[in-house]
Parts: sequence; structure tokens; C-alpha cells
Amino acid sequence: MRSDRVRAHPAADGGGALPTRRARRRLGPGPAIPFGAVLGPLLLLALWSIGSAAGWLDSRTLSAPWTVVTTAGDLIASGRLQDNLAVSAQRAALGLGIGTVLGTVLALVSGLSRWGEALLDGPVQIKRAIPGVALIPLLVLWLGIGEQMKVTTIVLGVFVPVYIHTHNGLRSIDSRYVELGESLRLRPAVFLRRIVLPGALPGFLLGMRFAVVGAWLSLVVVEQINSTSGIGYMMDLAREYGQTDIIIVGLVLYGLLGLVSDGAVRLVQRKALSWRRTLAD
Repeated sequence: MRSDRVRAHPAADGGGALPTRRARRRLGPGPAIPFGAVLGPLLLLALWSIGSAAGWLDSRTLSAPWTVVTTAGDLIASGRLQDNLAVSAQRAALGLGIGTVLGTVLALVSGLSRWGEALLDGPVQIKRAIPGVALIPLLVLWLGIGEQMKVTTIVLGVFVPVYIHTHNGLRSIDSRYVELGESLRLRPAVFLRRIVLPGALPGFLLGMRFAVVGAWLSLVVVEQINSTSGIGYMMDLAREYGQTDIIIVGLVLYGLLGLVSDGAVRLVQRKALSWRRTLAD
């Protein structure tokens, strides 16, 4: 009979409610972790504190966190930290500004013109392969040991990542948008404003994340070469007197400046590219 072929449902035997549809598993990295950006630095600080308190770290080699905090307070009270920080920030800002403009202009010329790419891309790639530190002896011979050499070194460390990522963003623009601009007979200025710049914006902002960190990295190097002011000078002077705590204060300050700078660019990136749906969303 037909009823004999009907299989009994588990719910008919008191097995519970009907099974629900299995929830779809998300393959992404998962939901955002509150204050996730500071968890790594806090873990590093905790390990540093534990190692110092337990005596695993020699204070002559690596000062304890509380010693560094006390030293930072003394430097602030004397005004040394603020004065040197102001000089360093001025150098970094000037080099970052000039390098960003230079890298963006070169990327636009190279990305929008075959002749521009033929003339500019090769030299930029050569500079990319040469560490900035290797150019310092030549820059010292050309420019001396003054502010020009320091700012130029920062510019060279900034414009390359801006150029590379902006150029890649330009060349990654969908050709259908270009064809649309041609169909609408857009003027070059309108085409640049409506299609080129928005299309290159993701690459430009990514390049800026590398550029702001590159500015501080270059600053660390140049401020330890015959400088008389700046955070790097303060650290180099402390090295001569074996003041490990002041050196750590400088390193922590450089790290915080890089972290804050990168966070600021990421915030702009999140706001400017809010229309994009990515794996992180």
C-alpha cells in the first residue's frame, strides 16, 4: 500500500520540532573586534612589563615601561621633548607634502600617457630598487648636512609609494568607463575629474598609507646624521651617554606617530571609499 512506503518523520515520534534550515556560514574574517587596533600594542606592552618586573630584561639593555614613562615626563617638563618633536614634525610634514604632490603628478603623467610612462616609469622603478639610505652619502655631497638634505631624503622615501599605487590605480580603471567618456564626448578636464581621479583614489590612498610611514622611517635616519635638533638627534645624544630610557622614549614616540598617521589615512580611506563593499565590511 502507498501508506507503507511513507517514511515516518522524526517529529512524529516525539523527536522534536522540524529541523530548521542550516545557517549559512560566512567565509570572511568575521565581525569587527571592538578596539582591535590597540590589542596588539597592548599585548606587547604587557609582555614588556612582565619581563621587566620579573627581571628577565636587563634595565641597562631595555628600560622598564614605568621608567620610560617617568623619563618622558621629565623631558616634557623640561621642554626638550616638545621642541624636538616640533622640529621633527615640521620636517616630516614638509617632506610628505612635497613627495605626495610629486608622486601624484608623475603618476598622472605616466598613467595617462604612453610617452610619459616610457620616460618616467623606468627611473622611478630604479629609485624603488635603491634604498633611500644608500643615497644619503650622495645627497650629503650635493646638498650638505642641512635641512635640504633631510627634507629631500624624506621626499624620496615618500613619492615612490604614492607613484606606484596611484599609477596602478589609474591603469586598473575599467575601460568601459573610458569608452563611456568617449561616447559622451567628455572634455579632458571633465574626464579627469569625473572618471580618472575617482578611479585612482583607492590606489592613491593605499599609497598614502605607505608614504606616511615612509616619511617617519626616513626621518629616523636623517635626524641621526649631524643633526642639532629633532627626536633622532635626542636619541643619538642619549646613545653617547648610555641613556637607554631616552632612546626608548624616542622609539615609542616614532611608533605612535606612525600608528596615528596611518590611522588618520585609514579613516579618510574609509570615509572616501564608503561606497565600496570589501571583505573587511
